Amino acid sequence: MTQRRTLMDYVWRLVLFFWAATIIFPIVWIAYQSLRTNVEFFQDIWALPTSLNWTNYEQAWTDYNIGKSMINTVYYVGVSLIIGTFLTTLNAYALTRMEFRGRSFIWGLIMLSLFLPGINALVPQYLLMKSLHLTNSLTGLVILDSFGENVFFLMLLGGFMSSLPKDLEESAYIDGASIYQTFWRIIIPLSTPGIVTVAIFKFLGLYNNFLGPFIYLSDPAKYTIGVNMYQANMKMQYTSDWVTMFAGVIIVLIPTVILYMFFQRRIMAGATMGAMKG
Repeated sequence: MTQRRTLMDYVWRLVLFFWAATIIFPIVWIAYQSLRTNVEFFQDIWALPTSLNWTNYEQAWTDYNIGKSMINTVYYVGVSLIIGTFLTTLNAYALTRMEFRGRSFIWGLIMLSLFLPGINALVPQYLLMKSLHLTNSLTGLVILDSFGENVFFLMLLGGFMSSLPKDLEESAYIDGASIYQTFWRIIIPLSTPGIVTVAIFKFLGLYNNFLGPFIYLSDPAKYTIGVNMYQANMKMQYTSDWVTMFAGVIIVLIPTVILYMFFQRRIMAGATMGAMKG
């Protein structure tokens, strides 16, 4: 039987439509501005381009050194994603599937860390990175973001793993499997949906990360894409080449848009996965 829609259903649909429009419209506006000339842009910012000026994208790629910063970002995001996702999986398994003394106390400390603003850790982190000679280094950023566990991801994956039946592990132990074999051959395959969801969120967080690379990187040749576009934006007060800047923004958006197109269902479901599974 079809559920009858009420007036409030249509009101909420209308609210969500306008909310979506406030997000989509700026992106569309930047996209068509990136195909105009600076003269057209300053004459009328709302007019459509008279001709498609694709050279803005070529100029943005070369002038803003986007290619080099993309390579830096691929290294930083790729290595951090692999190491960080593995460590999150390992930590979630240890805290949800293994019985040991002090586990509740460790979970309590993890929950307590949720009440501490992350900005408070910037100064001690920077001093530690500087003493280890890891500043102005992409590898140093990889180490910082890989070993710095995110409580949200740990809770998300931990909630998923805690829903798996204990009988599977007990059967494996009876058959002679070690704890490492159980982890690799049973827990990881069954937790693949949760691991993939965490990896997607980690990718988005790392790709959009600005504060860390901005603080720790001082060499322009090592800038990630976020810091590189920030520096490009700072140049606008001297050059006012906005259409090239808009083209650079669209280039930077492409990887995340493609990721969302392929994984939109998993991204939307991932935020509540731990709550439903745990």
